Amino acid sequence: MALIDRILRRLPCALVTFALGASGQWWDPGTPINEWVSQASERRLKFSFEQTIRYEERTGMSFGNEPDEGYALVRSRFGLAYKPIPWLKVSALAQDCRAPGYPNAPNTARDSLDLQESYIELFGDRKTGFYMSAGRLMLNYGDTRLIASPQWGNTTRTWDHLRASYRFAKWSAEMLLVSPVKVRIHEFNKPVFGDRIWGFYGSTPDLFRKTLLDVYVLRHDQNRIGGFTQGSQALGTDRLGTNSYGFRMVGPLMNGFKFNTETVLQNGKVAAAQHRAAGFVGVISRHLQAGKHPVELSGEYKYASGTANPSDPSRSGTFDQLYPANHDKFGHADLIGWRNIHNIRAQSVIGVTKPLSVTMMYDTYWLASTRDALYNISGRPISRAPLGNAGRYVGQEADIFATYKHAHWSLGAGYSYFFMGEFIRNTTPGVRPQYLYFFHSYAF
Repeated sequence: MALIDRILRRLPCALVTFALGASGQWWDPGTPINEWVSQASERRLKFSFEQTIRYEERTGMSFGNEPDEGYALVRSRFGLAYKPIPWLKVSALAQDCRAPGYPNAPNTARDSLDLQESYIELFGDRKTGFYMSAGRLMLNYGDTRLIASPQWGNTTRTWDHLRASYRFAKWSAEMLLVSPVKVRIHEFNKPVFGDRIWGFYGSTPDLFRKTLLDVYVLRHDQNRIGGFTQGSQALGTDRLGTNSYGFRMVGPLMNGFKFNTETVLQNGKVAAAQHRAAGFVGVISRHLQAGKHPVELSGEYKYASGTANPSDPSRSGTFDQLYPANHDKFGHADLIGWRNIHNIRAQSVIGVTKPLSVTMMYDTYWLASTRDALYNISGRPISRAPLGNAGRYVGQEADIFATYKHAHWSLGAGYSYFFMGEFIRNTTPGVRPQYLYFFHSYAF
């Protein structure tokens, strides 16, 4: 009832958000403008534009540890890419993010006009041979579980990076160095190079029977300036240094089934503690036809280790999730992250019409270690029971959301409800999270 009351109070704002998107569904000015610019510049110059407006109502935030909020999120982007010669591309993207109705909005929701991308790319169109890019860029690797720029977040993570790869006919090998850019409200955004990921990423799209394989070795270094706060500066242990050894495989199975799996093993140090951790994802899916309606069914299991005894300063077992795009990975409401968790999911996506799809999702969660914390989408602790006496079961989340796409426009809405388990009832104020949103976006 509290969520319904809040929605009714803000109904005019919500209706305006929806009407703006619906009224523009058949108007697409960007395509002819961009085509004219491209032809006039002999295909050397290209513009891009995006605006996304989303209205959200969240109650029971962090299970009652944070106040309820209702607000709009407005993100506008304008980009320019120039290719003076076939093997060189120079690109820049400006971004402005606002959060009307969100008092003291954090830097995940608002950031006045800033530089989201500014990079050069060498030999980007080559199918084989050397490739390089450097500068500021939104990056995504694999299934976006470790290094990504989540687009659902309003300000969207971006990276200052340098990467070089060599592409062969059947596989590619890349060396990368990336550092997340810290959003500074009302200031120019800057990276903190004391927080960086570097290493090797290899990929082949057809290992056997159209099976994709990614393999990677990634080093995550973070000092106190870069955001690490667990160690003792006086003892010189204010450092995190984890190594992630992983692989990802995606491919067909028998009778129309598909699989998607990823395994990550970690070692290194977290302050003075020896770090040993692991993460796993396994997905089985199948495409069906229900009359004229396509249906995609999937089942999924995810695991990330926790620390068995957090009071032991010599051992760390909590999985380092690096910087993922966790939206939808652990429920649509974005409550929980990939640390100290078991998660089982069932999902169905129904194509109602060609432009309209409806997704239903169910997740259940329990802790890997009862003495370690439950972590949020950003990897920060929500609550913990140091003695391990609060239970293991976290709860369940049910989600339903719909998306309608026409040309360069999208409309969508969704609702999430969380059913609390024993651990949540024993370690938090015990408020059931609910999440309601609708959005529209236009991009070219």
